[in-house]
Amino acid sequence: MTSSPDPATGVSDSLASRVERVAAPLREQVLELLRSEIIELRLKPGQRLVERELIERIGVSRTTIREVLRQLATEGLVTTIPQRGAIVTIPSPKQARELYEVRALLEGATARECAANATDEQIAVLRTCFGAVAASTGDAHAFLKAKDAFYEALYDGAGNGTIRSILEGLQARIAVMRATSLSMPGRPDASARELGEIVEAVARRDGDAAEETARTHVRQAAAVLFSQLDADGAPTMAAAAP
Repeated sequence: MTSSPDPATGVSDSLASRVERVAAPLREQVLELLRSEIIELRLKPGQRLVERELIERIGVSRTTIREVLRQLATEGLVTTIPQRGAIVTIPSPKQARELYEVRALLEGATARECAANATDEQIAVLRTCFGAVAASTGDAHAFLKAKDAFYEALYDGAGNGTIRSILEGLQARIAVMRATSLSMPGRPDASARELGEIVEAVARRDGDAAEETARTHVRQAAAVLFSQLDADGAPTMAAAAP
């Protein structure tokens, strides 16, 4: 059974029990749980992360919470503001544009390496993952999950652990912006078509085309996002939802 978020903290009621059950170092459990709360938008951009409330909800020490918040700040997911404390990071438009451009360059390189290095079996998995993407364009949550699986298959085929690690960090930081972009009418269908072009280029072992289509996909997403923000005159992505 899924528990609803606590109205004071926004943190899911089930976090404490999840910490108790998972066989991993306590700090890593709490880090993963709070990271997921941010990425999946249960903790929203601009929301305060009050140490006392987190300690009570999760059932861990102040030291653990502070260590986790410092790590999340290093990852760009949390910002510490003097006199206010920690909040979930709100990317500025400049930061957002920079993140998307870096993502475009790295995903292009990933697609090129996938075209060069993926086995036939890995390409078959990529096709299967794309099928799930194409079938879920009408459900925002399912679509994001399917896209995540698609990228995992792309990373596996590329076989570049360094790029994968960097991209996974970027995906966490742009989660709210991805959701905003994909909420625009027609964008999920267009996104699926673009991913299909990446798959076909990889299957042909055409590295140049794979790189170009992957970069185009990210830049198209960015264009949709920023055109919407410009039209709304919105200074932040704080109100975005999946």
